[in-house]
Amino acid sequence: MTGPSLTAGGIEVALSHTDKVLWPGDDITKGDLIEYYADVAGRMLPFLKQRPVAMARYPDGIKGPRIFQKNVPDYFPDWITRTEVAKQGGVLHHVLCDKPATVVYLANQACIELHVFLSQVGRLDQPDQLVFDLDPPDDEHFGEARRAALLLRDLLEGELGLTTFVKTTGGHGLHVYVPLRPSGDFDAVRGFARQAAGVLTARHPDLTTTEQRKDKRTGPVYLDVMRNAYAQTVVAPYVVRARPGAHVATPLEWDEVADSKLTPGRFTLRTVRRRLGEAGDDPWAGLARRRQGLARAQARLDKLG
Repeated sequence: MTGPSLTAGGIEVALSHTDKVLWPGDDITKGDLIEYYADVAGRMLPFLKQRPVAMARYPDGIKGPRIFQKNVPDYFPDWITRTEVAKQGGVLHHVLCDKPATVVYLANQACIELHVFLSQVGRLDQPDQLVFDLDPPDDEHFGEARRAALLLRDLLEGELGLTTFVKTTGGHGLHVYVPLRPSGDFDAVRGFARQAAGVLTARHPDLTTTEQRKDKRTGPVYLDVMRNAYAQTVVAPYVVRARPGAHVATPLEWDEVADSKLTPGRFTLRTVRRRLGEAGDDPWAGLARRRQGLARAQARLDKLG
Protein backbone atom coordinates (compact mmCIF):
# COMPACT_ATOMS: atom_id res chain seq x y z
CA MET A 1 0.00 0.00 0.00
CA THR A 2 1.46 3.36 -1.04
CA GLY A 3 0.68 6.73 0.50
CA PRO A 4 -0.35 7.48 4.09
CA SER A 5 -2.14 4.77 6.01
CA LEU A 6 -3.20 3.79 9.52
CA THR A 7 -3.36 0.28 10.93
CA ALA A 8 -6.31 -0.40 13.24
CA GLY A 9 -6.99 -3.84 14.67
CA GLY A 10 -4.49 -5.38 12.28
CA ILE A 11 -6.10 -3.88 9.15
CA GLU A 12 -4.22 -1.23 7.21
CA VAL A 13 -6.49 1.59 6.02
CA ALA A 14 -5.34 3.90 3.23
CA LEU A 15 -5.83 7.57 4.00
CA SER A 16 -6.33 10.52 1.69
CA HIS A 17 -6.40 14.33 1.95
CA THR A 18 -5.80 14.23 5.69
CA ASP A 19 -4.93 17.95 5.69
CA LYS A 20 -8.37 18.92 4.36
CA VAL A 21 -10.08 21.24 6.85
CA LEU A 22 -13.54 19.95 7.82
CA TRP A 23 -14.26 22.50 10.58
CA PRO A 24 -13.03 25.76 9.03
CA GLY A 25 -13.75 27.92 12.09
CA ASP A 26 -11.87 25.54 14.37
CA ASP A 27 -9.06 24.48 12.02
CA ILE A 28 -9.88 20.80 12.50
CA THR A 29 -8.82 18.58 9.62
CA LYS A 30 -9.89 15.20 8.32
CA GLY A 31 -6.67 13.85 9.76
CA ASP A 32 -7.74 15.10 13.20
CA LEU A 33 -11.10 13.35 12.78
CA ILE A 34 -9.42 10.08 11.74
CA GLU A 35 -7.03 10.23 14.69
CA TYR A 36 -9.90 10.87 17.12
CA TYR A 37 -11.99 7.95 15.88
CA ALA A 38 -8.95 5.65 15.90
CA ASP A 39 -8.33 6.61 19.53
CA VAL A 40 -11.92 6.12 20.77
CA ALA A 41 -12.95 3.17 18.59
CA GLY A 42 -12.62 0.78 21.52
CA ARG A 43 -15.10 2.85 23.55
CA MET A 44 -17.51 3.21 20.62
CA LEU A 45 -17.65 -0.34 19.30
CA PRO A 46 -19.85 -1.83 22.06
CA PHE A 47 -22.53 0.69 21.05
CA LEU A 48 -22.04 0.17 17.30
CA LYS A 49 -21.09 -3.36 16.37
CA GLN A 50 -24.52 -5.02 15.98
CA ARG A 51 -26.44 -1.93 14.84
CA PRO A 52 -26.87 -0.84 11.22
CA VAL A 53 -25.19 2.52 10.64
CA ALA A 54 -26.35 5.52 8.65
CA MET A 55 -23.42 7.69 7.58
CA ALA A 56 -23.51 11.49 7.61
CA ARG A 57 -20.68 12.50 5.29
CA TYR A 58 -19.30 16.00 4.70
CA PRO A 59 -16.71 15.76 1.91
CA ASP A 60 -16.49 19.57 1.70
CA GLY A 61 -16.52 20.14 5.45
CA ILE A 62 -19.34 21.11 7.78
CA LYS A 63 -20.12 24.22 5.71
CA GLY A 64 -20.73 22.06 2.65
CA PRO A 65 -23.62 19.74 1.78
CA ARG A 66 -24.34 16.70 3.92
CA ILE A 67 -24.60 13.26 2.31
CA PHE A 68 -26.80 11.06 4.55
CA GLN A 69 -25.95 7.60 3.25
CA LYS A 70 -27.47 4.28 4.31
CA ASN A 71 -26.52 1.96 1.46
CA VAL A 72 -22.91 0.77 1.30
CA PRO A 73 -21.17 2.02 -1.88
CA ASP A 74 -19.72 -0.61 -4.19
CA TYR A 75 -16.19 0.69 -3.69
CA PHE A 76 -16.11 -0.05 0.07
CA PRO A 77 -13.58 -2.83 0.76
CA ASP A 78 -14.72 -6.41 1.28
CA TRP A 79 -13.54 -6.49 4.90
CA ILE A 80 -16.25 -4.02 5.90
CA THR A 81 -19.22 -5.97 7.25
CA ARG A 82 -22.60 -5.34 5.65
CA THR A 83 -26.09 -6.23 6.84
CA GLU A 84 -29.39 -6.28 4.96
CA VAL A 85 -32.22 -4.12 6.22
CA ALA A 86 -35.67 -4.61 4.76
CA LYS A 87 -37.47 -1.53 3.51
CA GLN A 88 -40.63 -0.98 1.55
CA GLY A 89 -39.98 -2.27 -1.94
CA GLY A 90 -36.58 -3.86 -1.29
CA VAL A 91 -33.55 -3.91 0.97
CA LEU A 92 -30.69 -1.65 1.96
CA HIS A 93 -27.17 -2.80 2.78
CA HIS A 94 -25.93 -0.93 5.86
CA VAL A 95 -22.45 -0.84 7.32
CA LEU A 96 -21.83 -2.66 10.60
CA CYS A 97 -19.02 -1.08 12.61
CA ASP A 98 -17.72 -4.29 14.17
CA LYS A 99 -13.99 -3.49 14.06
CA PRO A 100 -11.82 -0.41 14.70
CA ALA A 101 -10.69 -0.26 11.07
CA THR A 102 -14.26 0.33 9.92
CA VAL A 103 -14.56 3.46 12.05
CA VAL A 104 -11.23 4.70 10.67
CA TYR A 105 -12.25 3.93 7.09
CA LEU A 106 -15.53 5.85 7.48
CA ALA A 107 -13.69 8.84 8.94
CA ASN A 108 -11.45 8.83 5.86
CA GLN A 109 -14.65 9.02 3.80
CA ALA A 110 -15.41 12.30 5.64
CA CYS A 111 -18.10 10.50 7.61
CA ILE A 112 -18.27 12.79 10.62
CA GLU A 113 -21.44 11.40 12.21
CA LEU A 114 -22.49 7.78 12.71
CA HIS A 115 -26.19 7.25 13.41
CA VAL A 116 -27.35 3.83 14.60
CA PHE A 117 -30.52 1.78 14.95
CA LEU A 118 -32.24 1.29 18.31
CA SER A 119 -32.34 -2.43 17.55
CA GLN A 120 -29.72 -5.03 16.70
CA VAL A 121 -29.09 -7.40 13.82
CA GLY A 122 -31.27 -10.49 14.12
CA ARG A 123 -34.08 -8.59 15.86
CA LEU A 124 -34.30 -5.36 13.91
CA ASP A 125 -38.04 -5.08 14.55
CA GLN A 126 -37.59 -5.43 18.34
CA PRO A 127 -35.87 -2.44 19.95
CA ASP A 128 -33.42 -2.96 22.80
CA GLN A 129 -33.23 0.76 23.50
CA LEU A 130 -35.83 3.46 24.05
CA VAL A 131 -34.69 7.04 23.65
CA PHE A 132 -36.11 10.43 24.61
CA ASP A 133 -34.55 13.28 22.65
CA LEU A 134 -34.71 16.43 24.81
CA ASP A 135 -34.36 19.15 22.22
CA PRO A 136 -34.26 22.83 23.22
CA PRO A 137 -34.26 25.48 20.48
CA ASP A 138 -30.65 26.58 21.10
CA ASP A 139 -27.68 26.37 23.44
CA GLU A 140 -29.09 29.18 25.59
CA HIS A 141 -31.89 26.85 26.75
CA PHE A 142 -29.60 23.96 27.68
CA GLY A 143 -30.26 24.62 31.37
CA GLU A 144 -33.94 23.87 30.77
CA ALA A 145 -32.96 20.66 28.95
CA ARG A 146 -30.90 19.62 31.99
CA ARG A 147 -33.83 20.32 34.29
CA ALA A 148 -36.23 18.40 32.05
CA ALA A 149 -33.84 15.43 31.87
CA LEU A 150 -33.65 15.26 35.66
CA LEU A 151 -37.44 15.39 35.95
CA LEU A 152 -37.75 12.68 33.31
CA ARG A 153 -35.28 10.53 35.23
CA ASP A 154 -37.34 11.00 38.40
CA LEU A 155 -40.44 9.83 36.53
CA LEU A 156 -38.82 6.86 34.82
CA GLU A 157 -36.70 5.65 37.73
CA GLY A 158 -38.49 6.93 40.83
CA GLU A 159 -42.09 6.31 39.77
CA LEU A 160 -41.88 3.67 37.03
CA GLY A 161 -38.94 1.61 38.33
CA LEU A 162 -36.77 1.78 35.20
CA THR A 163 -33.01 2.16 34.84
CA THR A 164 -31.94 5.10 32.69
CA PHE A 165 -28.79 6.43 31.05
CA VAL A 166 -28.05 9.89 29.65
CA LYS A 167 -25.70 11.53 27.18
CA THR A 168 -25.18 14.89 25.55
CA THR A 169 -26.32 14.87 21.94
CA GLY A 170 -23.40 17.00 20.78
CA GLY A 171 -26.11 19.38 19.62
CA HIS A 172 -28.28 21.56 21.85
CA GLY A 173 -29.77 18.89 24.10
CA LEU A 174 -29.65 15.52 25.83
CA HIS A 175 -30.65 11.93 25.10
CA VAL A 176 -32.20 9.84 27.87
CA TYR A 177 -32.04 6.08 27.22
CA VAL A 178 -33.91 3.13 28.68
CA PRO A 179 -32.18 -0.21 27.86
CA LEU A 180 -34.76 -2.87 26.98
CA ARG A 181 -35.03 -6.60 26.58
CA PRO A 182 -35.78 -7.03 22.84
CA SER A 183 -39.25 -8.49 23.18
CA GLY A 184 -41.74 -5.77 22.25
CA ASP A 185 -42.21 -4.02 18.92
CA PHE A 186 -41.52 -0.40 18.08
CA ASP A 187 -45.18 0.63 18.21
CA ALA A 188 -45.48 -0.49 21.82
CA VAL A 189 -42.20 1.13 22.83
CA ARG A 190 -43.03 4.40 21.09
CA GLY A 191 -46.49 4.36 22.68
CA PHE A 192 -44.93 4.01 26.13
CA ALA A 193 -42.47 6.83 25.42
CA ARG A 194 -45.23 9.10 24.11
CA GLN A 195 -47.37 8.42 27.18
CA ALA A 196 -44.47 9.12 29.58
CA ALA A 197 -43.61 12.32 27.72
CA GLY A 198 -47.26 13.34 27.96
CA VAL A 199 -47.29 12.84 31.73
CA LEU A 200 -44.16 14.97 32.14
CA THR A 201 -45.52 17.72 29.92
CA ALA A 202 -48.84 17.77 31.78
CA ARG A 203 -46.90 18.34 34.98
CA HIS A 204 -44.47 20.91 33.55
CA PRO A 205 -46.16 22.65 30.59
CA ASP A 206 -43.92 25.69 31.03
CA LEU A 207 -40.82 23.54 30.53
CA THR A 208 -41.58 20.69 28.11
CA THR A 209 -43.71 20.08 25.05
CA THR A 210 -44.66 17.13 22.89
CA GLU A 211 -45.93 19.32 20.04
CA GLN A 212 -44.08 18.55 16.82
CA ARG A 213 -44.95 21.87 15.18
CA LYS A 214 -42.56 24.55 16.40
CA ASP A 215 -45.11 27.35 16.06
CA LYS A 216 -47.45 25.56 18.49
CA ARG A 217 -44.96 24.67 21.21
CA THR A 218 -45.29 26.13 24.69
CA GLY A 219 -42.37 24.87 26.79
CA PRO A 220 -38.83 25.33 25.44
CA VAL A 221 -37.79 21.65 25.58
CA TYR A 222 -39.29 19.38 22.94
CA LEU A 223 -39.63 15.78 24.14
CA ASP A 224 -39.11 13.93 20.87
CA VAL A 225 -40.01 10.22 20.96
CA MET A 226 -40.38 9.70 17.22
CA ARG A 227 -36.96 8.06 16.85
CA ASN A 228 -38.49 4.99 18.49
CA ALA A 229 -39.53 3.47 15.17
CA TYR A 230 -38.22 0.78 12.83
CA ALA A 231 -35.11 1.88 10.90
CA GLN A 232 -34.96 5.28 12.63
CA THR A 233 -31.54 6.22 13.93
CA VAL A 234 -29.89 8.18 16.72
CA VAL A 235 -26.37 9.55 16.94
CA ALA A 236 -24.08 7.02 18.62
CA PRO A 237 -22.05 7.66 21.80
CA TYR A 238 -18.69 9.39 21.27
CA VAL A 239 -19.63 10.57 17.78
CA VAL A 240 -18.42 14.02 16.72
CA ARG A 241 -21.12 16.38 15.49
CA ALA A 242 -20.87 18.42 12.31
CA ARG A 243 -21.34 21.75 14.04
CA PRO A 244 -18.94 24.52 15.07
CA GLY A 245 -16.74 23.41 17.94
CA ALA A 246 -16.79 19.71 16.96
CA HIS A 247 -18.88 18.78 19.98
CA VAL A 248 -19.02 15.10 20.93
CA ALA A 249 -22.11 13.09 21.97
CA THR A 250 -20.85 12.05 25.40
CA PRO A 251 -22.23 9.55 27.95
CA LEU A 252 -22.72 11.16 31.35
CA GLU A 253 -23.29 10.34 34.97
CA TRP A 254 -26.58 11.71 36.24
CA ASP A 255 -24.82 13.95 38.78
CA GLU A 256 -23.09 15.65 35.85
CA VAL A 257 -26.49 16.58 34.43
CA ALA A 258 -27.32 18.26 37.76
CA ASP A 259 -24.14 20.35 37.51
CA SER A 260 -24.86 23.85 36.19
CA LYS A 261 -21.36 23.90 34.69
CA LEU A 262 -22.39 21.33 32.07
CA THR A 263 -22.81 22.96 28.65
CA PRO A 264 -23.57 21.58 25.17
CA GLY A 265 -19.95 22.17 24.18
CA ARG A 266 -18.35 20.80 27.33
CA PHE A 267 -16.89 17.81 25.44
CA THR A 268 -15.31 18.20 22.02
CA LEU A 269 -13.05 16.30 19.64
CA ARG A 270 -10.11 18.05 21.28
CA THR A 271 -11.13 17.62 24.93
CA VAL A 272 -13.11 14.41 25.36
CA ARG A 273 -10.09 12.10 25.17
CA ARG A 274 -8.77 13.66 28.36
CA ARG A 275 -12.03 12.69 30.05
CA LEU A 276 -11.78 9.13 28.74
CA GLY A 277 -8.22 8.87 29.97
CA GLU A 278 -9.08 10.10 33.45
CA ALA A 279 -12.40 8.33 33.97
CA GLY A 280 -12.31 4.95 35.65
CA ASP A 281 -15.50 3.41 34.32
CA ASP A 282 -17.45 4.48 31.29
CA PRO A 283 -20.81 5.87 32.54
CA TRP A 284 -22.50 3.54 30.05
CA ALA A 285 -20.33 0.48 30.65
CA GLY A 286 -23.18 -1.48 32.24
CA LEU A 287 -25.94 -0.46 29.82
CA ALA A 288 -26.26 -3.83 28.06
CA ARG A 289 -26.54 -5.64 31.41
CA ARG A 290 -29.41 -3.43 32.55
CA ARG A 291 -31.96 -4.40 29.91
CA GLN A 292 -35.49 -4.51 31.27
CA GLY A 293 -39.08 -5.07 30.25
CA LEU A 294 -41.76 -2.41 30.16
CA ALA A 295 -44.79 -4.37 31.40
CA ARG A 296 -44.56 -3.36 35.06
CA ALA A 297 -43.59 0.21 34.18
CA GLN A 298 -46.50 0.40 31.74
CA ALA A 299 -48.95 -0.64 34.48
CA ARG A 300 -47.56 2.03 36.77
CA LEU A 301 -47.67 4.63 33.99
CA ASP A 302 -51.32 3.82 33.24
CA LYS A 303 -52.19 4.60 36.86
CA LEU A 304 -50.69 8.06 36.51
CA GLY A 305 -53.28 8.91 33.87
